[in-house]
Amino acid sequence: MASSTRQKILNTLQLSKDYTVKPAGLQWRSNTYFIVATVAIGLFTDLFLYGLVVPILPYMLRDRIGLPPDQIQSNVSGLLAAYAGASVVCSPFAGLLADRMTTRQAPFLAGLTALLGATVLLFTGQTLPVLILARVLQGISAAFVWTIGLALCLETVGPGNLGKTIGSIFSFISVGNFCAPLLGGILYEKAGYPGVFGIGLAILGVDFTMRLLVIEKKVAKRYDAKDSSVGDRDTTTNDQQDGSNEEAQDDEQQPLLGSKEEDEAAFKLSGDRSKLARMVPILPCLADPRLVTALLVAFVQALLLGNFDATVPTVAADYFNAGALKAGIFFLPLGVSDFILGPIFGYCVDRFGTKPVSVFSYTYLIPVLTLLRLPHAGGNDQMVLYGSLLALCGVGLAGIGAPSIVEAGAIVQKYYEVNPDWFGENGPYAQLYGLNSMVFSAGLTLGPELAGEFKQKFGYGNMNAVLAGICAVTAVLCFVFLGGRPKMLSGMKR
Repeated sequence: MASSTRQKILNTLQLSKDYTVKPAGLQWRSNTYFIVATVAIGLFTDLFLYGLVVPILPYMLRDRIGLPPDQIQSNVSGLLAAYAGASVVCSPFAGLLADRMTTRQAPFLAGLTALLGATVLLFTGQTLPVLILARVLQGISAAFVWTIGLALCLETVGPGNLGKTIGSIFSFISVGNFCAPLLGGILYEKAGYPGVFGIGLAILGVDFTMRLLVIEKKVAKRYDAKDSSVGDRDTTTNDQQDGSNEEAQDDEQQPLLGSKEEDEAAFKLSGDRSKLARMVPILPCLADPRLVTALLVAFVQALLLGNFDATVPTVAADYFNAGALKAGIFFLPLGVSDFILGPIFGYCVDRFGTKPVSVFSYTYLIPVLTLLRLPHAGGNDQMVLYGSLLALCGVGLAGIGAPSIVEAGAIVQKYYEVNPDWFGENGPYAQLYGLNSMVFSAGLTLGPELAGEFKQKFGYGNMNAVLAGICAVTAVLCFVFLGGRPKMLSGMKR
C-alpha cells in the first residue's frame, strides 16, 4: 500500500515512468482546455514580464544606472535586442531538445527557471552588464516557452483548429502586452521597483504551478489506453476532432497542398541527405518557398512589434513629456485592438485560409504606418491622435499573428505525413516552432535596433515610412506564396 501511494505521488509529480499507477487528476490535467490554457499562461507570462519593464527601461537606465539622456534610446534598444538575440541562438536547440525527449514538461520548466533568474536580476541589478544578463536569460526562457508551447498546442488541437486556437491564445496574451506596460508604469510610480518585482513573481508562481500539473495527451494515453478513466471522453472527442480536422483539411487546404498524389510528389524528401540534415530533419523542408515565406511573415511581425516596444516610450517622453505611467498608457490602444480582433482573424484563417488574412493585414498597415508621421509635440489633441493611430496599427497587428504559424504547421505536417520515417516518432513540430521562434526573435532583435537608429537619424515619421515599405513587400510575397500560388499566376506560368 505504501509503495502504491509513493508511486502515485511520483507519477503525480511526473517523476516516474511507471504507467501502471495513474497520477492524481489525470483526466483534467490532460484535458484539451487545460493544456491549451497552460500554453496560453506560459506565453502570457513571457510577454507580461517582457512588457512589464518596457516603459520603465528608460527610467531604470537614467535613475539606477545613471546614463546621460543622449545614451538612453540606444541602450533601451540594446536591452530589447539582447533579449531577442538570446532567443535567436537558443530557439533551434530548444526545438531539437524537445523533439528528442519523451515529454515537453522538463524543457518547459527549464525555460521558467531561466525566467525566474532573469526577473530577480532585472529588478535587483545595479549595473548595465547585470541588466543585459537578465535580458539574455529572459530571451533563453522565451526560446523554450514559445518553441515547446506552440508544438504542444498543435499536438493537442490538431492542424484544423490551430488557427482559431492560436488566434484565441494570441488574443489572451495580448492582455499581457497591453496591461503589462501600463501596470509597470503605475507600479513604478506608486511603489517603485518592489511593486513591479512583486507582481512579476506572482505571475511566475501561477505559471509554474500550471506547467507542473499539465500532462500531455500522449503521456496520458500511456497509463492505460483501455481504461476509460484516462479522460476517455476528452480523448475520444479529441480523436474525433482530429479526424474531422483531417477531412476539413483535405477540403479547405486543397489550394495550399493539392491532391494526395501531388502531395506525394511535392513533399517527398530524398533519403540521400547530408549529415547535418539528418541531425536537424527540418532543414530539407526549407527548400519550400511557402515555408520560407511563412517564416518571413513571422520575422516582419516581430520587426513591427520590436519597433513599437522601442519607440513608443521614447516618443511619449519626447512629444508629450510623459513619465512611465503615461508611456504605459500608450500601449493600451495597440493591445485592445489585438485582444478584440485576434480570435476573429484566427477564425478567418481557419475558414478562408492564410493568404487573404495576411495580404489584407499587411496591406492595411501600409497607410496606417505612414500616417504615424502626423503626430508631433503638443497637448491632449496630439496625444489622442497618436493613441488613435496606435489603435489602428493594433488592428493590423492582430491579423498577422496566426497566418505564419498555421501556414508553417500545415506545410511541415504534409512533409511529416509523406516522410514519417525521416522525422521520427515525435515528428518535426518542436523543431519547426524552434525555427519559427528563432526567426521571430531575429525580428525582435533587428526591430528595436532599426527603429532606434532610423528614429535618431531620419526622424520618427521616416522610420515608419520604411516599415510601411517593408509591409508592402511582405503583402506581395504573401499573395504569391502563402496558401499556394494564386490561380492568375499559375495560369500565366502555363
